[in-house]
Amino acid sequence: MEDMLQKTEVQIDDQAFALGELLKEHNGQETSVMNLRGINNWTDFFIITTVSSKTHMDGLERHIKDYCRSNEIDILGNSGSRRKSGDVDDEWRLIDLGFIIIHLMTKRVREFYDLERLWRPTSV
Repeated sequence: MEDMLQKTEVQIDDQAFALGELLKEHNGQETSVMNLRGINNWTDFFIITTVSSKTHMDGLERHIKDYCRSNEIDILGNSGSRRKSGDVDDEWRLIDLGFIIIHLMTKRVREFYDLERLWRPTSV
């Protein structure tokens, strides 16, 4: 299995944009692919999309996992293994691929945390 650490920037870029398109194809709303290179040293991209329900979030997560399996991309951690109804996972799910971090968020949580504003490059 190909390790994400050995991928080139172009390969990572292609995968980030392909995952963004995948989310759009499955009705992720206001999908944003943010290049974070030069802003931090622990990931290259955030992909953020708004979901309409917990069921929609579960479906998007399944599509992401299928894409990753087909493209030999490791998902870090145990996404989805210990969920209970009412958990924060009902409104925000983070899927860590190493160089790409995917955020599936309800509209309410996305507006509250406003990750795009927090991670926007600042000028000096």
